[in-house]
Amino acid sequence: MIEKLQKDSLELLRKLISIKSFSKEEDKTADLIGQFLQERQIKIHRKLNNIWAYNKYYDAGKPTVLLNSHHDTVKPNSGYTRDPYEPAIEEDKLFGLGSNDAGGCLVALIATFLYFYEQEGLSYNICLATTAEEEISGNNGLELVIPDLGELEFAIVGEPTEMNLAIAERGLLVLDCTVTGKAGHAAREEGDNAIYKALKDIDWFRNYRFSKVSEVFGPLKMSVTIINAGSQHNVVPATCTFTVDVRVTDAYTNEEVLKIIRTNVDCDVKPRSIRLKPSSIDKGHPLVQSGIALGRTTYGSPTTSDQALLSIPSVKVGPGDSARSHMADEYVYVDEIAAGIALYIDMLKPVINGK
Repeated sequence: MIEKLQKDSLELLRKLISIKSFSKEEDKTADLIGQFLQERQIKIHRKLNNIWAYNKYYDAGKPTVLLNSHHDTVKPNSGYTRDPYEPAIEEDKLFGLGSNDAGGCLVALIATFLYFYEQEGLSYNICLATTAEEEISGNNGLELVIPDLGELEFAIVGEPTEMNLAIAERGLLVLDCTVTGKAGHAAREEGDNAIYKALKDIDWFRNYRFSKVSEVFGPLKMSVTIINAGSQHNVVPATCTFTVDVRVTDAYTNEEVLKIIRTNVDCDVKPRSIRLKPSSIDKGHPLVQSGIALGRTTYGSPTTSDQALLSIPSVKVGPGDSARSHMADEYVYVDEIAAGIALYIDMLKPVINGK
C-alpha cells in the first residue's frame, strides 16, 4: 500500500506543478485535488478553492486531528532557468514551482489521509484540508473554512521543515504609527516638529524589553522599518508616520502586545491585522513525543504560515527544506516525499490508534 501511495503522490504532485496556482487563482488545482479524492470514493467538501474531507468512519463523538497544507504558490522569480511548470525529474530532484513549498508536504499529507481513511476503531477522526491563499495570508484560505471543519483537537501543518518539528511559530504584527505636530516655517521658531516628537516613541520601540521571554524563541522582537515625514526642506513637518514590524513569541498574544505598546507610546498605533497569531504545541504532547521518538528534533520557526490562523495546538512539519522555498528552479527530492509519507504515518499511528 505504501508503495502505491508514494507512486500516486508523486504523480499528483507532477500534475499540480503543471497547473498555475498563484494565490487567489487556485481553482484548477482545487479541481484536481477534488477529482483525485473523488476517484477514490471519498466525499469532498469545497468552499471557493479550499477542499476538505473526513475519514470514512468519522464519529462525531471522537476528537478530530487536522491535516493541512496549501496548494497556492508565489509567482516564479526572474532567476528561473527552466520552465517552472515542467515537472522534470533529474537526479532524484523533482523540479517545478511549488514542488518544495508546499507541494511535497501537501501530497504526503493526502497520502497519509488515504492510509488511515478506511481504518476502523481509530481514537481520532481525521480531517484533511487542502487550502488556498497561504502565500498571501489571505482571508479566503484556511481561515475561511475553519468554522466549517468542526471542532479540532490538534493539527499537523505541512510546510518544508526537513521533517523536523516546528513546535512554535512567531506571530506577526505590522503597526502603522502616526505622530501629529504642527506645521511651521523652518526659519522661525514656530510649529511643532512631528519628527522630533516621533523620536521618543521610535527610541522606545528600539529599546523596550518585554518581561516574558519565550523558552523557544527568546525575547520578542520589534523593528522600526519605515519612516515618512516632511514635504520640503523649509517646512516643519506636521505629521510623521513610521511602521513597526513586531515578531510576537508564544509568551504573548497579539492583543497583549498591542495593549503594552499603546500604554507606553504617545503615537497613534494601528495594526494592519491581529490575525497572524503566535502558535505552539507543548513538547510533551503525544504527537511531538512520537516525532521525537522517531529521531526528529524540535525548534521554533521564525517564519509565518497558516499555523498562525489556528487556535489549537499544532506542529509544523514536512518534507523539503524552507531554504528552497521561493527560490529559482525550486525542487524537492523524490525520496523526501516518500520519507515524509512514512514519517507522517509513523508519527500519527501511536496517537490516533490510542496505543
